[in-house]
Amino acid sequence: MDEIEEKSFVASAVETIKTIVYALLIAGVFRTLFFQPFWIPSGSMKDTLLIGDFLFVNKMAYGYSYASCPKIQIPRFGVNIDADDFCGFLKDREMRILGGEPKRGDVVVFRHPITGSDYIKRLIGLPGDKIQMQAGVLQINGTAVEIEPTIDFGETYEPQGSQRNRPICANGAVGLGANCIKKKYIETLPNGVSHGILDTFDQDAMQLGGRMNVDSTKVYSVPEGHFFFMGDNRDNSSDSRVPQTIGGVGFVPMKDIVGRADRILFSSAGSSILAFWTWRSDRYFKAVN
Repeated sequence: MDEIEEKSFVASAVETIKTIVYALLIAGVFRTLFFQPFWIPSGSMKDTLLIGDFLFVNKMAYGYSYASCPKIQIPRFGVNIDADDFCGFLKDREMRILGGEPKRGDVVVFRHPITGSDYIKRLIGLPGDKIQMQAGVLQINGTAVEIEPTIDFGETYEPQGSQRNRPICANGAVGLGANCIKKKYIETLPNGVSHGILDTFDQDAMQLGGRMNVDSTKVYSVPEGHFFFMGDNRDNSSDSRVPQTIGGVGFVPMKDIVGRADRILFSSAGSSILAFWTWRSDRYFKAVN
């Protein structure tokens, strides 16, 4: 009798393990081919995306490359399995399966060309474009884009997200719990895509202490097969305006693009998803424009 029970337990354990393995394989295929979950860790895309927004990245929008392969990172347990570990043999190939062209104004997740970390920014410059910032105004191919002032963006001055970073305010140093304000404009790109941008301070009028002025820049000529990205929170974004040699994004090749952000599924303003009182239900299922 004991032997029968032991065999029954072993069979049950084997079935459980098989079920877990199958579930992981299905999840891996789903994550690789269709959608990749993405948490917003920083404020570089405010107010389009807020710290703590959770969304799925549409991998089908632009087709598949090595960057489409999944990666598993659990710092607490020392797990860091990169896309290179799965699809490293494809990294130096320009091949893209079922490729679709990104459009100006898309909000895109891509792999940093040097570090391999995932970034999310707005696509501003296409191959062959000339991009420049002049006094905080975006210039595309020598023409200033249209910007229109709108209602200021306000948020509570407090630690945000799991990194507990505090926002930068246009209304100066404010105390904890006070209203932190940034000027907001609606920017319209040449193809008619309109979106909000935030302006915190005039870098041209400041002593930046060696920091790069991204309000007024040189002309960037986007190479073939590459794209130019910027954050909507213009004074708080390390993007294509900043060279890779000093930690910026620089130009991003097509092969490093993961997919398009289409919709926010969930949002939490707290340091933990378990803090249900910080959930922002008004952002659930909100389209990313």
